[in-house]
Amino acid sequence: MSYLDRIKENNNYIESNKIPLYFDGTRVGQVRDDFLKLLLDSSVFEMKNGILELNSRLQNREDREKALDGFAKEMFSKGITQNYKNEKYPVINKSNNHFLAFIDRSISTLLGTLSFGQHLNGFVNTPDGLKMWIGRRSYTKEYEAGKLDHLVAGGLPFDISPKDNLAKECYEEAGIDKELANRAKSVGLVSYKYEYNLGGKEDIIYCYDLELNENFKPKCTDGEVEEFYLMPIKEVANIVKTTNSFKPNCNLVIIDFLVRHGYITPENEDYIAIVNGLN
Repeated sequence: MSYLDRIKENNNYIESNKIPLYFDGTRVGQVRDDFLKLLLDSSVFEMKNGILELNSRLQNREDREKALDGFAKEMFSKGITQNYKNEKYPVINKSNNHFLAFIDRSISTLLGTLSFGQHLNGFVNTPDGLKMWIGRRSYTKEYEAGKLDHLVAGGLPFDISPKDNLAKECYEEAGIDKELANRAKSVGLVSYKYEYNLGGKEDIIYCYDLELNENFKPKCTDGEVEEFYLMPIKEVANIVKTTNSFKPNCNLVIIDFLVRHGYITPENEDYIAIVNGLN
């Protein structure tokens, strides 16, 4: 296995079993064939001239939000999705960032819409070298339970700024106060197209670095983390490279960290493919 394998695993999207989804004539997502009837039976979506789109009766924002929110709750009640998040995600025209509607995060995969998240690399420079804080996801999580994860990571809803959302996630997942969270440095993004159980979609993750002192001890406040480990960065790199222990998208953010901090260099024969594969 290799770093490039991790990147390929996160880009396993399948096009052939999907039907494009359009809002206002713009492709905004894709729906897997076996979920098409489910969408059409809801009356929120329709097939018009062979094109799957939002029902034409839903013209204004208020009607759209009400119908799409009702659809999200219906999918949860039918057991199609595992929860109702009550978090607004935008349905976006990627070419110009124009928002066409808002949906609950729980149905973003079902509709194949573009999603956004934030991951924070919490690291410590010690006398023994650089180390990174790693969390283990709660065994009760509905997705990738028990996998290794970043110190802080989560989705980015539309109705909160990236800075405020990161501060909120920092406190909930690691007990990091706002003052310390605000020291995190935005260092770019990674993106990928992944095939989930409910369909495939593109995800964009904004990446952050936060240097912590040796006295820092994380504390989960929302019950989503089993425990934390302060690992030498070379151990983290080896886990990413040779195992499937991390939640898949964490591998991309850590690989990006390893590139930026000089642990993956042009001497690696896959260097160009690795760097290009992160976006």
